[in-house]
Amino acid sequence: MKIKVCGITTVEQLQTLQELGVDYAGMIFYDKSKRFAGDKLEDERPLVNALDIARVGVFVNTEMDVVQKAIQDYSLTAVQLHGDETDAFCLDLMDKVQVIKVFRVAGQKDIDGLVAPFQEVCHYFLFDTDTAAYGGSGQQFDWRVLECAGINKPFFLSGGIGLEDVEKLKTFHHPYLYAVDVNSRFEIAPGIKDMNKVAHFIKQLNA
Repeated sequence: MKIKVCGITTVEQLQTLQELGVDYAGMIFYDKSKRFAGDKLEDERPLVNALDIARVGVFVNTEMDVVQKAIQDYSLTAVQLHGDETDAFCLDLMDKVQVIKVFRVAGQKDIDGLVAPFQEVCHYFLFDTDTAAYGGSGQQFDWRVLECAGINKPFFLSGGIGLEDVEKLKTFHHPYLYAVDVNSRFEIAPGIKDMNKVAHFIKQLNA
């Protein structure tokens, strides 16, 4: 299972994630987020771009030209579209970068209907808890709604996942589960992760 740590705001933490073998580092470009990375990393782009770790830019209802500029400025591997982006918007990005389309889950039973319009216009799905702040809430949704769905695209599992959920993750089985995405439950402060806790999570998950 791949691991993504989201809400990173410093080069030092990006470097540590790379050293720990984390697969994806998420940088949030939504200026209403407490973990907004744009103003913190702008002057350090050469250092960011020198790293080998795959970088995911997180956007919420952002204009296409702004997304494309961030892809170029930060050499993004993927974009995570966390808002109400259309299927056409996703399709326009598919030949430029990997596209992760987020679905905010609030007890929906018809997951198949939720993802159907985006089946052919993204590389990955991501399922997160539905909150007003578009993620980072520390709240978890009921993963069983995914077990009952006919999802046939690799997906990231997100939403309030912490160190205490390792065993739960190991017993959650879905043929298209690709990665786990963690954020707020590993923080010392918004945008600053407890890297010892991240390291322990990785060790326990891989044990």
